[in-house]
Amino acid sequence: MSEVEAFPHSWRVEVLKAAPMIAPARQFVYPRQIAGEEDALARGALLLMVSPETGGNFLATCALGFTDPSVPTGVYACPHEDEICAVAGGYAYVFDTTQPERTTHLPLKPVVEVVPVTSHGLLVFAGFHTLYAWGPEGEAWQTGRLSWEGVRVTGVEGDTLHGMGWNLMTDKEVPFTVDLRSGRHEGGASPG
Repeated sequence: MSEVEAFPHSWRVEVLKAAPMIAPARQFVYPRQIAGEEDALARGALLLMVSPETGGNFLATCALGFTDPSVPTGVYACPHEDEICAVAGGYAYVFDTTQPERTTHLPLKPVVEVVPVTSHGLLVFAGFHTLYAWGPEGEAWQTGRLSWEGVRVTGVEGDTLHGMGWNLMTDKEVPFTVDLRSGRHEGGASPG
């Protein structure tokens, strides 16, 4: 599920089913050259035709992290109006539509949930163990480990994000809270 409309943005995007017959002059492939990701495109890709306010259209090819349908694929508006977040098979890429060569491949692999928190200008990403927040200036915070394996967001109330993390020792989910201003958390379950 995509949240293109969550934040105001200065671009339009079209998700393509296949590469265009006539490709635009500007094309970008994500992730950029990263050790261990040489074969990422072999898993498939999310193809986006991006139309920024200025600079002309470009094709963004975002390699899938995983082919499992349980991890998200979609397009999300970011807190900064010129940025777009493409999540492709659990790999999240944030790039500036005015300078698409400027990209960040988020450290959570995979991202299992994306939660826009417009009240705080944050796009919050859940991984298996931690949460990561992206704000108008880039990375806002990352929590410590919240779970042995499995984090889910259950809601936002004021300055607090609520969620659940799985505890291996009890085989139960344990609640946690995260301060949306700082990323500090209380509760949860993690090894050690």
